[in-house]
Amino acid sequence: MTLKIRVIAPDQIVWDAEAEEIILPSSTGQLGILTGHIPLLTALDIGVMRVRSSKEWKPIILLGGFAEVKNNEITILVNGAEEISGINLEHAKSDLENATNNVEEANSNKEKIEATQIMRKAKARLQAAIVINN
Repeated sequence: MTLKIRVIAPDQIVWDAEAEEIILPSSTGQLGILTGHIPLLTALDIGVMRVRSSKEWKPIILLGGFAEVKNNEITILVNGAEEISGINLEHAKSDLENATNNVEEANSNKEKIEATQIMRKAKARLQAAIVINN
């Protein structure tokens, strides 16, 4: 049996396919879903969603949203998403280091919030790079 997975962003359908397993970046930690999972509605954080299809893992960066699991169908509504096909691990590490420095150097609350969001996205890109390069 497989899971029917749809990832929908405001401007596009990011993913619409079947898979054997999915790991979501929920607001309370990583959440693994297999066939037969009980119905669930959960908030998603910025992070990497990993989908296993045909024994291969595919990372997709989610920029927050919600996921509903029901009858082996997963509908994911997100603020944004990035499919990652090729990302340089060293470049991702450098981006995270720069983003972390920007958080530390931010002066106002607004700057800190914006810099923190950029840093969280950079962390997710690094996680995706690690998945791809392993």
